Amino acid sequence: MPRTVPSAIDHLAALTGYRDRDLLDVTLAHALMDLLAPLSVAVYKLVGDEVDQRWLLRARIDAGQPTAVSDPPWVAFETLPPRDTLPQHEASLRRQALVELGPDPQQNPPMAVTIFPLVADGEGLGVIEVRTAQRLTAAMKRMVGSILRIYRNFHGLLDYSERDTLTGLLNRKTFDEAFLKTAHQGGAAVAASDGDRRHGGLGPTKHWLGVVDIDHFKHVNDRFGHLIGDEVLLLVARILRNTFRFHDRLYRFGGEEFVVLLRCPQETDAAQAFERLRANMEAYTFPQVGRVTVSIGFTEVQPGDAPSAAFERADRAVYHAKQHGRNQVCNHEALVRSGVLAPSGKVGDIELF
Repeated sequence: MPRTVPSAIDHLAALTGYRDRDLLDVTLAHALMDLLAPLSVAVYKLVGDEVDQRWLLRARIDAGQPTAVSDPPWVAFETLPPRDTLPQHEASLRRQALVELGPDPQQNPPMAVTIFPLVADGEGLGVIEVRTAQRLTAAMKRMVGSILRIYRNFHGLLDYSERDTLTGLLNRKTFDEAFLKTAHQGGAAVAASDGDRRHGGLGPTKHWLGVVDIDHFKHVNDRFGHLIGDEVLLLVARILRNTFRFHDRLYRFGGEEFVVLLRCPQETDAAQAFERLRANMEAYTFPQVGRVTVSIGFTEVQPGDAPSAAFERADRAVYHAKQHGRNQVCNHEALVRSGVLAPSGKVGDIELF
């Protein structure tokens, strides 16, 4: 057995101990580096909707490189490579089969590329790209396949524990950790990209938390029944996904309440994003139910914020929206500036009510 195998097994043991998807992909790349000793390993994931999917570099390690690099966590979607611009990656994922290229004698040094699909529940998630001096042996390919099965199974367990079973959005118990990570550390789990692409368009770091509440949802359940109510929730989740960017965090907090954690430079940008959601909801015709609207409150995430403090501010803005006509977006800070709401009392991370 190669000397690298125990180290790879150590990485696999670490992989199944993580609850962080960034670290999960980085650990997978490190495990394959230790196992195969290749020239490089890269993990690519597909992001975006069915109409426009693009490749996001989740982790890449080159030989002799101690840590993984990745695309920046808040990279602009339009700067990512479209799915069809990497045809071999696309072919591997579409066929859900390994693709091998080379080695090309014209290269110096010659290099073979092996692409493995990442699939979960029959859905293509992305690919692993392995570059080596020679083609991988059959035994090496089987070993990689076994590692990817472990990854796939653990990925499914994470989905089961972190996702709302009805809508597929993130659930409430994942919110606090993601809030602190995204808002306080900028969401970076791995080193920033090494300067080769896609640094533009990020702007200053500001984060916004929005609470979205479906108006008169009890009336929907009472009049049409809970099956139709569940369909409304599914469609609201779809509208949320279609409205916000792939890296914005979308949660269902239970019942008719949803939470959005996003990043944009200015208060006006956040207001426009939430107004776009409100308008998309109002314009959609829900089967049997017809028109459904939402009330939205949002707040800027402040340095040192506790998740409960930011949520409470946004929730106060939602309450104001519901008390003043519903189907509107209210900004907590704007309400405080105008004197409509009193500032929230705060000492450290403790809210004073």
